[in-house]
Amino acid sequence: MRVLIVSGIWPPDVGGPASHAPEVAEALAARGHVVEVVTTAAAPPPAGPTPVRFVSRSLPPGLRHARAVALIASRARGVDVVYATSMVGRSVIATALSRTPLVVKVAGDPAFERARRRGLFTGVLDEFQSARLGPRAEVLRRWRTFAIGRAAHVFCPSEFLRAIVLSWGLPPERVSVLPNAVPSIPDLPPRAELRRSLGVAGPMLAFAGRLTGAKALGAAFEAIEQVDGVTLLVAGEGEEREALEAEAGSRVRFLGALRRDQVLELFAAADAVLLSSVWENFPHALVEALAVGTPVIATRVGGVPEIVEDGINGLLVPPSDPEALAAAVRRFFADDELRTRLAAAAEGSVARFAPDVVVDRIEETLARVAHTGS
Repeated sequence: MRVLIVSGIWPPDVGGPASHAPEVAEALAARGHVVEVVTTAAAPPPAGPTPVRFVSRSLPPGLRHARAVALIASRARGVDVVYATSMVGRSVIATALSRTPLVVKVAGDPAFERARRRGLFTGVLDEFQSARLGPRAEVLRRWRTFAIGRAAHVFCPSEFLRAIVLSWGLPPERVSVLPNAVPSIPDLPPRAELRRSLGVAGPMLAFAGRLTGAKALGAAFEAIEQVDGVTLLVAGEGEEREALEAEAGSRVRFLGALRRDQVLELFAAADAVLLSSVWENFPHALVEALAVGTPVIATRVGGVPEIVEDGINGLLVPPSDPEALAAAVRRFFADDELRTRLAAAAEGSVARFAPDVVVDRIEETLARVAHTGS
C-alpha cells in the first residue's frame, strides 16, 4: 500500500501531530508500505526513515496554503490513500483534485479554534457547536463540517471528541476512536542527572506543547505564584510565547522548542507534568508523561479524564481556576505518600495505548479505504 501522510507540524516541533505522524510513518514503513510525508516547517525537517516534503512557514498564509494544496495533490496522485493528521481542509481540496481517498484524524474542532484565535467567539467548545455565530465564524463552522464530511473515515482520539464530531452530522460508522499511542521510550539518564542538566533543584513541574490560548498557561503561572519553591519549566513555541514570557514569574523558565527525546527527558526529570488547558482533546503529552513514570496535574477538560484518573495516576481540577490548580500542586508536594503512589501507577496506566494496537487500527482502515474508497 502506498500512503501519503499529511501533518501540519513535524519534529522538532512539539505537539500531538508532531509525535503521532512520525510514529505512524515509521511503523507503516516497517510493515512494508511505501510512505511519504507532506508537512510545513520553518527549516528542512531532519532526515528520517521516510521522505518528508515541506512547505515553508516563511511564506504568507494564503500562498503557504495554496502551496500546501498543490504539494499534497501532486504527491497524492501516486498513492493509494492519504492520511491527514492536520491540514484537513487543504487535504480535502488536494484529494478532490487528485481523486485519492482520504482518512483524517481530528485533534479538535478547527472552526472553534480559529474562531477563538481570531476573536470571533469567546465561549467553550460545547457552546460553539450550536451557538448563534457571526458571519465569519459561521463560515468557519460550515467549512469545517463540509471538509470533515468529505473524508472516507474520521479518527478521534477520545470518546469526548467523537461525540462532538457526530454532532456535525457524520454517520457513526465513519467515525471511530483512535487514542494516541504510548511512545517508545528510549533509555533515559537517571532522574538526578536529568535534573542537574536542567539546572533544577527542588520541586519541579513541566509543560510541553504549543503555546496557545487554549493551554491557559496564565492560570498555571498564577498557580505557581501561590506555591512557594516550585519551578515550572515550559517547552514549546507558539503565538502566545511573547505575551506569556511577559506574564510569567521568576520561577517559570522557557526552554523553547525541544526534540521529542528532550521532551521525554524533561518529563522524566519533573515531579509532575502540569496542564492548565481550558480545552483539550486527547493530549499526547500526558500519555508521554505517564509513560516515563511521571504523574500529571491537569484540568478536567475534554478527553483528559480518559487518560488521567484523579487520585490514581494524577490529580484533576476544574479549568480556569488558578486557586484549585495551586491547591492541587500544594497537596501533591506536601503528601509524600500520594506523590509516590501516583508515580508508581503512572507507567502501567497507559499500557492500554500500546503502539501496535493503534497502528493495527490505522493500517486496517487505510487498507479498506484504499481498496473500497469508503
